[in-house]
Amino acid sequence: MCTVVILRRPGHTWPLLLAANRDERLDRAWDPPAAHWPNRRGVVGGRDATAGGTWQALSPRGVVAAVLNRPGSLGPAAGKRSRGELPLLALEAESAAAGAARIATLDASDWRPFNLVIADAASAWFVRGTGSGRAEAMPLPAGISMVTAHDPNDLGSPRTRRHLPRFRAAPPPAPERDDWESWTALLRDGSYDPAIGRAETLAVPPTNGFGTVCSSLLALGAGGERQWLFAAAPGAAFTPVVI
Repeated sequence: MCTVVILRRPGHTWPLLLAANRDERLDRAWDPPAAHWPNRRGVVGGRDATAGGTWQALSPRGVVAAVLNRPGSLGPAAGKRSRGELPLLALEAESAAAGAARIATLDASDWRPFNLVIADAASAWFVRGTGSGRAEAMPLPAGISMVTAHDPNDLGSPRTRRHLPRFRAAPPPAPERDDWESWTALLRDGSYDPAIGRAETLAVPPTNGFGTVCSSLLALGAGGERQWLFAAAPGAAFTPVVI
């Protein structure tokens, strides 16, 4: 699974803050965020070298989209399209709301089960694809929401149960001062209760060829400002992405 945390603050100078850890097989090659798709002018995102899609990307209109697996659906499957297409399809829309509506018109059976987060400065959306029928889009409320392989803020997820209260209690980052310290520390947290197990861990250590491979911090401003910081390995320094 991966993790996406969103803070929505309507009316704030920075109405949308996002933090994400990408968990993946360690032998699956990828490229850091850049403009990898010549036919998608201005879209910047990390590129999966295997299928050519992305786990998270940002459009020049200030729309961000990130895809996550649902439980029991890690990896590709014969006859199914790559879920890395989904953020790119969402970013063809003018807004997060339009992107979510577009994904909800697609036949979800074309892909293995997925969770998709789509957001801009005006709204944020969770889109759930269960592998059959149409995907379902629902708005994310103001405040902090956490999405893992489960639905938003689902306390049935050990990771959400452990870390959602920590994000809600932490001081919000201040992008205008380049201050992301509170969220940086949380994204790097590899602790867990031994009685529960590593399903609680936010920064997954390498385990059987799988683990957290990279992290992102992203802010969208009310005036169109965009800020993306990227760490290319667990514990690595966050550096600005050219957008």
